[in-house]
Amino acid sequence: MATKPVPPRPAPRLYLATAPVDEPAQLAAELAELLAAADVAAVLVRLRESDPRSMISTIKALAPAIQNADAALLIDGHPDIVARAGADGAHLTGLAAMEEAMSSLKPDRIAGVGGLATRHDSMAAGEAGADYVLFGEPDARGTRPSLEAIAERLEWWDELFEPPCVGFATSREEAEAFAAAGADFVLVGDLIWSDPRGAKAALAEIGEAIAHAGKVKAEG
Repeated sequence: MATKPVPPRPAPRLYLATAPVDEPAQLAAELAELLAAADVAAVLVRLRESDPRSMISTIKALAPAIQNADAALLIDGHPDIVARAGADGAHLTGLAAMEEAMSSLKPDRIAGVGGLATRHDSMAAGEAGADYVLFGEPDARGTRPSLEAIAERLEWWDELFEPPCVGFATSREEAEAFAAAGADFVLVGDLIWSDPRGAKAALAEIGEAIAHAGKVKAEG
């Protein structure tokens, strides 16, 4: 009896984080062009702390540019406004925050989680229903693991667990390493917005780099 062929591994995709948003109109115009330049699966909108009505208005102003590009719109924190703002989900920091938010997000919206310091926390997040786990983002003090440590955690997760894993990249080198390690998505933020060539060129370059790295892994 012939064995069933293993389906090809999907190419890693980009997950784009915004800078803290003050003025949504300009960003909305920029995002529409940006999301046409690369394969972006989702956009993580970071909101400046404000009253709920103002934050909901900001999300609603950004939503068409993101969702019309077939990208998911996630809010960094604030799971309580996700449904009212028409967002697709929220990114939570830490296991406790994710567990607290699950009732307001599930089953219709995405619940992603980062801030997972240990393998045990990561596994607990997966068991609790996280739609993805993020590795490599800075902690509250701005420190983060080494490239090698993040890549090792991604590789471990990819080999053993079903939910997608995301690598937080601060350079092209990291983005390629995380895609090669097995990240399903690569989260980029300041790396894109601070590029002197402009965000569009930076995003397109990183998108091509992770697709190539992922292809090499799949073929290897």
